[in-house]
Amino acid sequence: MTSLRKLGSSDLEVFPLALGGNVFGWTADQDLSFAVLDAYAAAGGNFIDTADSYSAWAEGNRGGESETVIGRWAAARGNRSDLVIATKVSQHPEYRGLNADTIKAAADASLRRLGTDHIDLYYTHFDKPEVPVEEIIGALDELVKAGKVRHIAASNISAERLQASLDFSDREGLARYVALQPHYNLVSRDTYEGALQDVAARAGLAAVPYYALASGFLTGKYRPGTTVDSVRAGGAAKHLETERGRKVLTALDEVAEAHGRPVPTVALAWLAARPTVAAPIASARTVEQLPALLGVADLELTEEDLARLSEASA
Repeated sequence: MTSLRKLGSSDLEVFPLALGGNVFGWTADQDLSFAVLDAYAAAGGNFIDTADSYSAWAEGNRGGESETVIGRWAAARGNRSDLVIATKVSQHPEYRGLNADTIKAAADASLRRLGTDHIDLYYTHFDKPEVPVEEIIGALDELVKAGKVRHIAASNISAERLQASLDFSDREGLARYVALQPHYNLVSRDTYEGALQDVAARAGLAAVPYYALASGFLTGKYRPGTTVDSVRAGGAAKHLETERGRKVLTALDEVAEAHGRPVPTVALAWLAARPTVAAPIASARTVEQLPALLGVADLELTEEDLARLSEASA
């Protein structure tokens, strides 16, 4: 049994891989999504990451499709109490922004779609600097007091706004962020490492990085002269054009070969070993893609491996 990791200062204990729900109801229909969720749960997985806006960008979708699929699956399996469900607010077409009324209405809509009476971890999806942190934290605190949300978190926020939010929570004795969802991986280290990571470390926040595999680049399937059939192929392939991207692939190949493990497992294991990181997020469109992601739970890289990868990605 894989040991769960404590999520920051909260009482939540999570599997070391958060399953990304962005594909559910988009590139994975309900049957495929249920199969992926079943396989993840069977491996001991309990941490599911979604957002109210997934997948409003797809033709014919309105947002909330992912939450609906997850809610139907949890109801069908009767396993809601075993899960840590994280969702986000600010980007749904009908609930844009982080005004207090918007946050509260969006949370109610998420609860309906998820078919549950509480959200375990509720993120502000994209910070809105025009809204005072006092208003945002105040609304989130109301949701926690009402029992609709267990813990709150932030994604896509500056170090300054994060610190201001934490200071306000501490000063007023209100709900306090326990986690942070930054864009962070072997080829994108600059957004998180530095001021943001420093705030997280000081405040005891857990990082739950998104784009953990750089839109698929760190799976190793993107190589010079190859074409990959994926909606995210363009975003991933651009890393091949950088020296950092090519160096990282070489280092990943070496470490993966030494351990007899797939490249994506190694990329996730590097991330999982970084300071503050509790669980990287990765999504799978098919059951076949899951084992390479789940492998992060039992791969411990050596100090030499970690140093080799960090150096290549510096």
